Amino acid sequence: MDENTFQGYKGQALSVLKKYTARVWAAVDIDTTRGLFQGTILPRAENTDEEHIVLKIITGYNIGVDVNTISEIRETGYKKANYQIPEKQFPITKGLPYVKLFGTGGTIASRLDYRTGAVIPAFSPGELYGAVPELADICNLDTEKIFAVFSENMGPKQYIALAHAIVNEIRKGVDGIVVGHGTDTLQHTAAVLTYMVRNSPVPIILVGSQRSSDRPSSDAALNLMHAMFTAGTSDIAEVLVCMFGPTSDEYGLLHRGTRVRKMHSSYRSTFRTIGDTPVAMVTRKSITPLKEEYNHRRKDNKVEIYPFFSEKATMLYYYPGMKPDVMFAMIDAGYKGIIIVGTGLGHVNKELYPAIVKAKEEGVCVFMVVQTIWGYVHMFVYDTGRDMMAKGVVPLANMLPETAYIKLGWVLGQTEDPVEIKKMMLTPICSDITEREPYNGYLVLQGGVPEVEDFIKKVHK
Repeated sequence: MDENTFQGYKGQALSVLKKYTARVWAAVDIDTTRGLFQGTILPRAENTDEEHIVLKIITGYNIGVDVNTISEIRETGYKKANYQIPEKQFPITKGLPYVKLFGTGGTIASRLDYRTGAVIPAFSPGELYGAVPELADICNLDTEKIFAVFSENMGPKQYIALAHAIVNEIRKGVDGIVVGHGTDTLQHTAAVLTYMVRNSPVPIILVGSQRSSDRPSSDAALNLMHAMFTAGTSDIAEVLVCMFGPTSDEYGLLHRGTRVRKMHSSYRSTFRTIGDTPVAMVTRKSITPLKEEYNHRRKDNKVEIYPFFSEKATMLYYYPGMKPDVMFAMIDAGYKGIIIVGTGLGHVNKELYPAIVKAKEEGVCVFMVVQTIWGYVHMFVYDTGRDMMAKGVVPLANMLPETAYIKLGWVLGQTEDPVEIKKMMLTPICSDITEREPYNGYLVLQGGVPEVEDFIKKVHK
C-alpha cells in the first residue's frame, strides 16, 4: 500500500491503519474498548488531530474513533465513494410552470469537504436536481449559479446583482423565482429584495437549509420542493422565505421578507414571522393561506426595480454602560444613518446624548428599534425617550432591527436628505411596519409548565 491509500492520515492514526491494513474508503468493523463501530473510513481532514480515525457510520453521521481505544480493524468491503453529485439536464414537461432557480451558495447548496472537514458551497444548481429528482414533477426548472458564497459574505454588491437577475427573468415571463441562500443572513436578503424588486407579478421565494445535503436529517430537499411548488403555483406574488414549520417534515411556512427572523442556530424550524403570522403553509401538493391580504399573482411580466444600497448605514446594539465614543466613531467614519437597537420601549443611557446631538448636527439620521424583537418602540412614555426624540432620534414602530438596517441602506442609496430619509423610513412597505400586532403574533412557550408540556405531548415541537 502506498501513502495515497491512507489519504492524509499521520502519526498514530496512520500507524494503526497500516497495522490492520485498513484503507480509506473501506467498510470496516472496528473493535474498541467502547464497543464495536461499523462504517466507512473517510479521508483525514487536514485540520484534525492525528489520534482519531474518521468513520462514517451507518446512520450517515461522521464520528472520530480514538486510536488508543482500538483493538482490531477488519475490512468488510471497499468502494471509493464519490460525494460529488453529477449535474443533470432538467427535463421539460408540458403543462408544468417554469421556475428559475438562482444559486448563491449556503448549506442548501453544499456538501462536506473531506479534505478540511468543513461544509463548503460545492453543489451547483444543476447538482441540486441530481440530488432531488422530484423537482421534475413540480416544475420546469432553469438554473443559474449566480454566486457561490456563504450568506455572511452576501452584501450590497450581491444584493444589487441578484435583484437585476431576478427582474430580468421576470420580464422574460418566468412563472416564479427561487433563490437558494445560506440561512445565516437569509432574512437580510429577503428584506432587501422586498425593497429592490417591487410589484412582482410572480412569487420570489428564498429558501435555505439548516443541515447540509449529505446529512440524513437534511432539510434541503423538502425545503426545495416546497419552494419550487410555491414559486410555480402560488397566488402569493411577494418576496417570501420558505422553510420548515415544525421541526418535523409536516409542512413548510411562507414568511414575508420584512417580518422574518432566524430564531435558532441549528433547529430546522428556525425561521419565524415576528409580530405577525406567516402568510401561508405549504406542502408538496398544497398551499394554505394564513393571511387574507397579500399581493396576488398576475399574468403580465411588469416589475419595478430599485437597485440601490449605501454602505453608509450601520447598526448600534445598545448595552448598559455604553460610552459615547462608540457612536462618535460611527459619525467620524462617515456613516449617514444609524439604527440604534435600544432596550425596553427604545432606550439608551444619557451618556449617549452628546453623540446623538452630534449626529443631528452632522446630518446623520438616527433611528430607534427595540431589542425585545417583538413589540413597538414607544419613546413618548418615559423622559429618556422624549429626550432622545427631542434630539432627533426617530422611532420605527415595530420594524425588526435587521429589516431597519437593510431599509436604511436602501434609502440612503437614493437620498441623503434627512427629511426624505425619515419620510421613506416611516412609509410602510410590505408590512415592515404594521398598525398593530395580532394577539397570536407573539408566542414564546416555556417548557416545564404543565400546559406547555401537555401541548407538546399532544401536538409537536
